[in-house]
Amino acid sequence: MIRSGTTYRVTRACSPQFEHPILFRVIREHKWSTYEGWTWLDGYQVNDAGEAVERRSIFVMPVGLMLAEQRRTGGS
Repeated sequence: MIRSGTTYRVTRACSPQFEHPILFRVIREHKWSTYEGWTWLDGYQVNDAGEAVERRSIFVMPVGLMLAEQRRTGGS
């Protein structure tokens, strides 16, 4: 299940267009009718620090999405 606010690592396992993996924070999953096993996501491409660098809509196979590792900053 794709959740808003979650950051995923998007690779070729999601779509051939992602030869170079990206980190992507989901805003929403569209419920548009499309090919079986594929979906459209709106969100932000983020850098390694988790900062949004570009707003995007991507067409992917959710089965290939991997949760991104959460980086902690500061002490605790």
